[in-house]
Amino acid sequence: MNLNYKMITNFYKQGAIALLLWAFLYSSCGEKQMEIPTEKINEVFQSSNFSQEEFTTQLKTLLPPIDTNIDSTFKQGITSLTKAFALAYQLNDYKAIWIDKDLKCERANSLLAELDSLRFEGIDREHYQYSLLKEELKKATDTKASLSDLISFDTLCTKAYLLASHDLLLGIISSKKGDTQWHHSNDSVWKAYSAVAAIGKSHQYSSLNEYKSKWGVYAILREASKHYSSLKENAKLLALKSELNISTSDSLLTALIQEEMPWLSAGENDSLTATQQLIRGYQYYFAQRLTGKLDSPTYRRMQLMPDAVLKQIAVNQERLRWMNQNSEATNIIVPLALMEMFLTRDNRTVLHMRTIVGKPSRPTPSLNAPMVNVVINPPWGVPPTILKNDVVPGLMKRGGAYLARKGLKAYDRHGNVVNSSLITGTNYKRYSYKQSPGARNALGVIKFNLPNKWDIYLHDTPHKEDFPNRNRAKSSGCIRLQNPRDLGAYILNEMEGNAQLTRNDIDTIVLTRKTQYHNLKNRIPVHIVYLTTYNDSTDSHLRILDDIYKRDVILFNKL
Repeated sequence: MNLNYKMITNFYKQGAIALLLWAFLYSSCGEKQMEIPTEKINEVFQSSNFSQEEFTTQLKTLLPPIDTNIDSTFKQGITSLTKAFALAYQLNDYKAIWIDKDLKCERANSLLAELDSLRFEGIDREHYQYSLLKEELKKATDTKASLSDLISFDTLCTKAYLLASHDLLLGIISSKKGDTQWHHSNDSVWKAYSAVAAIGKSHQYSSLNEYKSKWGVYAILREASKHYSSLKENAKLLALKSELNISTSDSLLTALIQEEMPWLSAGENDSLTATQQLIRGYQYYFAQRLTGKLDSPTYRRMQLMPDAVLKQIAVNQERLRWMNQNSEATNIIVPLALMEMFLTRDNRTVLHMRTIVGKPSRPTPSLNAPMVNVVINPPWGVPPTILKNDVVPGLMKRGGAYLARKGLKAYDRHGNVVNSSLITGTNYKRYSYKQSPGARNALGVIKFNLPNKWDIYLHDTPHKEDFPNRNRAKSSGCIRLQNPRDLGAYILNEMEGNAQLTRNDIDTIVLTRKTQYHNLKNRIPVHIVYLTTYNDSTDSHLRILDDIYKRDVILFNKL
């Protein structure tokens, strides 16, 4: 929202509430500016005795009527916010929303408290003019408050509520501006104008919690934000971090870890000391190798101050706001930086496995799409990017031997096999390149299709050796699964009710090398998202992951 807040503050000091409304409603929104005669402004501010009737009369002269037949969903954008502002008062018959006749402002106090707590959502409360609201509250609750003071405060509260609800539901900035590789949709509907009007009519505050993400990891992020915010003031932890060095004593390490992660504890263990157990726990929460030693990566993580972690929490809270507010009871999610996959059914994780995701030079985009079918023994047609970057260079260097080693064949437009000696660096686009089903197939023996324009899907792989590695960002963009046959059997047998497609049945079909397509009666929502924090295995605490695509700092700076 491109408002000149310094100008608005000056207007407040001068008592020019009409100009404030004009600035709020019509600046930077591409609409025709509304003319308010000077004598009308003066007339408004001559009144010093408040009554609901006077409030209504004066506010009605300043706000343009809104056609109530307009699209009520109000998609993102400054125009939507301005219309929502005017419509909220119109639906409340232009009466005060946040002020009672006895000048009590209990609803406004609730709003201010929630705006203050938005710091745990990674949002600066001053984005909603918090300090100015506090000043205006003092004026509004003074028995000598003028009508201009009351209109000023009431409209400021409305604007703050609308903007905060909009940010919580749809994001502070648009996903397109925040991350060019983010294509996950958010079809949440923002109707906060009706909630504001209801606050005015019922005199009951409606919490901003209604607009927050309902994904489980979002609540964990908020608790982690509270925790690390408190650690900023923890003198003991800060002192321990300042004393930390690569040869730090066990006692200092133990004290530091227990101060930062008080939920970790050591038990009886014949092979690991108590300190080694705590270090392994710390390494788990920072997604490092579980060595139990203060190695260089762990040392660098322990040096991180709470502010650095809070920044990482904040950018991931924003990413979750770019997703649908509610998660489906049954879905698949692949948090890319975690490099794992979770199948949730009836709000319970029923299958979990490691994945291999796109390498930094070919990152997997964030998207959501329904899984429509499962393919056993899939053929593979080489996509354009892999053709250009991998196949053609190999073909030019090794000729037919490269295609044979990869199990590939080239075909002309009529489906005829082409001799590799005829393919050159200039004519390779004339042909398609395919791999028959089998153990050497790049897709392995099972594939899960989710139609999308980026041609991203989940699949098996012949390269099982990569799954034990911590760094599994090695694919060309698609998601490789550690145990794809287990996923296929669970979906087809347990979820789709096909009794003839157990895990053993799938193994038998694989041996035939014949392709089978199994369309799903119940399509499964799949969410592939770039999150660099995620909940632990107990869904209680937050894991801080590596920023494999180096996007956190970019997004934080935009925020």
